[in-house]
Amino acid sequence: MELSFLKDIVIIFALSTLVNLIFTKFRIPTIAGYLLTGIIAGPHLLSLVNDAHNIEMLAEIGVVFLLFTIGMEFSLKHIMKIRKIVFLGGFMQVTITAAVFYLASRFFDISREGALLFGFLMALSSSALVLKILQERSEVTSNYGRTVVGILIFQDLLLAPLLLLTDLLAQTNVNFATEFLILTAKVAAIIGLAYAGNKWLLPKLLTIIASAKNQELFMISIFLICFAIALLSFELGMSLAFGAFLAGLMISESEYSHNIFGNFYTIKDVFSSFFFVSIGMLFDVHFVMDNWVLVMVCFLLVITLKSFIAGGTGFILGHTLKGTILTGLALSQVGEFSFILASIGFGNGILPGFYYHLFLAVAVLSMGMTPFLFYFSPWLVETISKLPLPAVMRNGLFPLKELTLPPFSNHLVIIGKDPSALKLSLMAKYNDIRHISIIFDPNIVHQKMSEGDTVIYGDAVNEPVLKKAYAENADVVVISVGSLIPSMAIVEKVRKINNSAYILVRSTTVTNVEQLYKVGADEVIPEKLEIAIDMMNRILTKRHMPHKEISRIITGIRNRSLGAYTEKDLVNKPSIFDEFQNMNISVINIGTNSSADGMTLIGLDLRRKTGVTILAIKRGQEIIEHPAPDTVLEGGDIAYVIGEPDQVKQAEALLNISRHSA
Repeated sequence: MELSFLKDIVIIFALSTLVNLIFTKFRIPTIAGYLLTGIIAGPHLLSLVNDAHNIEMLAEIGVVFLLFTIGMEFSLKHIMKIRKIVFLGGFMQVTITAAVFYLASRFFDISREGALLFGFLMALSSSALVLKILQERSEVTSNYGRTVVGILIFQDLLLAPLLLLTDLLAQTNVNFATEFLILTAKVAAIIGLAYAGNKWLLPKLLTIIASAKNQELFMISIFLICFAIALLSFELGMSLAFGAFLAGLMISESEYSHNIFGNFYTIKDVFSSFFFVSIGMLFDVHFVMDNWVLVMVCFLLVITLKSFIAGGTGFILGHTLKGTILTGLALSQVGEFSFILASIGFGNGILPGFYYHLFLAVAVLSMGMTPFLFYFSPWLVETISKLPLPAVMRNGLFPLKELTLPPFSNHLVIIGKDPSALKLSLMAKYNDIRHISIIFDPNIVHQKMSEGDTVIYGDAVNEPVLKKAYAENADVVVISVGSLIPSMAIVEKVRKINNSAYILVRSTTVTNVEQLYKVGADEVIPEKLEIAIDMMNRILTKRHMPHKEISRIITGIRNRSLGAYTEKDLVNKPSIFDEFQNMNISVINIGTNSSADGMTLIGLDLRRKTGVTILAIKRGQEIIEHPAPDTVLEGGDIAYVIGEPDQVKQAEALLNISRHSA
């Protein structure tokens, strides 16, 4: 029995676990760990893997799963909304990048055919890498994320035409015009199939399968749909990944999409790790060491030129300075499909061996650098924003119409575009609470303005944007951004201009709470903890547990999770009564014929006789708080007492002894 394949998998899992365990301690992205695993285990260093082809097969499955889940996060409606980005933005980015690198390649004395192929190799970016990072950062549907995804979709559509171009450059017997027409028909057919499947076929099919109430059967059917559409796409001359993306789109608007996404998420991560390992295996350490100056110069040139071209495309599409920078950085690496085209070009003699290995080295380095570029992007955006740049670069070519607001004071400022911030704005509007929203998404701003809301467009990290919303005069500022670094930056800017505002911040996890309090937040709501607490509250209520006991348990959970910061919670402040399970505040009605009528509290001596303490007395509409010892009780009074249940029963009996019995 041949077990070499299993041995390779064990080696990769063991090595990647060790590498990423070390990387995690230094907060280095796991993708970089997988690339390093591939470099170490690959044929150019330790040669720990016997059959790299099998790893490449697993990597292909990982890319299929990744693009399938990305497709589910989108929908055909979203694709139609960004069609301008897909075709105009994608065409601009690919054409300009290919032209620039074609000219640059000619300086290296590469043939025209090789330079043209090299230009298109550099024009492509990594869908698998970028979409994984965007997904982890919850930015797939963000403003700049939509642009990045749109351009990546256009690049994926180009794979089949570029395969034809590679054959043509190799001077094989290819009728380019005929093949291109056939390919266009195939693309139209599969996109038509995706539309029909999304609208009519899959909703009915999934409903029939789900009605069997067999989760195993349901998941097998999803695997079938994913791989069948991917395979059909491949047979029609396109990539498996593009077919998987279309399969995800077909399911995206189904009522079962969230369940499917959850089940696929972990599987996708495991298999996609093989993709990054397989890319790392292509890295030739010896070639890099022998030509390290040339490799580093070319690497920096690729990252810089691609960032500027992709960022310029984003700028022309209307992005602000922040969106322009983020778009440029996101598309600065070389794509996985470029490796396929480069391999074909090398095999057909279009790319010389030296330049093929140079391409592999630069491409792997660019992919390895991408997670770090994303990580440091907020710092880079803030640094560049401090430069004296023209207004058009800061606000974009198509800035939203400036909204001139009259002076506001003692109002609510809501910062964020997530569902929580938008719903809070709606609640404030319905309850006539004066508020201004700051939203960094032009589409949402247009919609909110059309609904008559008071909205400012801009990034709240910038002080001028905060001042447009009169944040310096606000009494409450809500920051519902989610990401830690932007949230901290906004808290600091708000606190700088308004020292008295009550700053309420949404945090995704408990681990971020302390940092947000330290920079000036008054109250931090850890979203995931509060959801878990709410669910626990409902579970305990369903089990008919006494309200006081539920309160004690919930308080304990908050204390263990938040420690000293529990005291900052205005709504859920712990009470001393939560620590005393049997201590309750109870109500005792004093009858009109009670022997207590006309007696003073000191004369009644209720504390010594029963152990309860009278906290307050209600007499008609009057509330007597903290009654003095000489306070006289009257028939018909309502006494609020504190004590254990048995003590309260004794007090009730004593206070309601009739005069005749006494």
